[in-house]
Amino acid sequence: MSLITLDLAALDCPDPRALAAFYAEMLGWQVTADGDEWVEIAGAEGRPLAFQRVAEGYRPPQWPGQEVPQQQHLDFNVPRARIDEAESKVVALGAKLVRHDEGVRNFRVYVDPVGHPFCLCFT
Repeated sequence: MSLITLDLAALDCPDPRALAAFYAEMLGWQVTADGDEWVEIAGAEGRPLAFQRVAEGYRPPQWPGQEVPQQQHLDFNVPRARIDEAESKVVALGAKLVRHDEGVRNFRVYVDPVGHPFCLCFT
């Protein structure tokens, strides 16, 4: 076992509860810690995501441009046969499709409701 292990990934955002709700619904996860400044969600595997409030001046990433770089992104796996279903779900929850590379690459790029890029990857 490694001496150092990843505890969680945290995303800056203007409203932690709202962004946590987006990802919890998308992934079928539950809120495990809920506060005004910090909210965590986790699935059955116990791998949490956290969302922390940026009180002033939050600037969403401007992907694919670099004026406000993405700094990080999340990849989620989806069975190829269900990619359109997954896309419909994330768009209904408030995501926006920003790049559809089917036939060239095995992923589609979206931004969440506050601008963080993420990919639905399929094989």
